[in-house]
Amino acid sequence: MSDHDHYFTASPASDGERRPLRVRLAGRTVEVEVAGGVFSPGGLDKGTRVLLDEAPAPPPEGTFLDLGCGWGPVALSLAMHSPAATVWALDVNERALDLCRRNAASLGLPGVHAGPAESVPADLRFDVIWSNPPIRVGKAVLHDLLGTWLPRLTPGGRAYLVVQKNLGSDSLQRWVEDELGMPCRRVTSVKGFRLLEVAQG
Repeated sequence: MSDHDHYFTASPASDGERRPLRVRLAGRTVEVEVAGGVFSPGGLDKGTRVLLDEAPAPPPEGTFLDLGCGWGPVALSLAMHSPAATVWALDVNERALDLCRRNAASLGLPGVHAGPAESVPADLRFDVIWSNPPIRVGKAVLHDLLGTWLPRLTPGGRAYLVVQKNLGSDSLQRWVEDELGMPCRRVTSVKGFRLLEVAQG
């Protein structure tokens, strides 16, 4: 399966295709459902683990965004950290969105709203954005994605992006500063991944 298949083509998984996975999120070991045809179906990928381990804890409430949610590890973690928050989980992959919804329901996280980008109200702003962005879709698509969502941070809001060092984290950091005019700093570098913080105001 190509990388583009991961992001763009899968329909919701059948009962036989979904399988349980035990994973540690927000300090708890939980069971979720995963399936082929979504990003990292075998478990938590290294980049997402760096994001979850190294990003500062989100505030107790607010409106959060997981950009490129996959089966939901980031959105689920945000909602587990901050049960009073509203967490929007976006993906273009219908199978990923279905899995994310199922996992949020099974973990009792009603604040998670998984859907395509067009499901988000146009005037909505976000206090926190966490993302392991889909770097492999190419710079044009990636820049369009980040250029759409990063400016929708609230004043004082923060985005945390995890990007593999050898897949262009430093050039992405410069692009955010130069093209979006938003301060972007490297929080840490772990296991070949950079964690970037983007500030609004």
